[in-house]
Amino acid sequence: MSDRLEVEAPAIAHARFAIGEVVRHRLFDFRGVVFDVDPVFANTEEWYEAIPESIRPSKDQPFYHLLAENMESSYVAYVSQQNLVPDDSDEPIDHPAIAGLFTGFEDGRYRLRQEHRH
Repeated sequence: MSDRLEVEAPAIAHARFAIGEVVRHRLFDFRGVVFDVDPVFANTEEWYEAIPESIRPSKDQPFYHLLAENMESSYVAYVSQQNLVPDDSDEPIDHPAIAGLFTGFEDGRYRLRQEHRH
């Protein structure tokens, strides 16, 4: 008989999008550039519960931090992988924080700065 505790490891979630990629929300009219990726949900329970249950995404998938824009403003968004699709417009994102994280826009994606400037 073994005294070892058996722990079931979570499934490995693979990020579909990389830092610097431009993406579009599947349901809402905004797009953004990925600047960070969480392998699974890592925001507050309050934030999660504020999403209408009918469209609330599963927590066990990658979530992306985006420098986002819509027709009215620019902001930071936190979006599940299931709600993102590639943006093939080849248009840059107009967000004031882009220059602090990325150096340039080429072939539909941004290059991450080697040294971040805040």
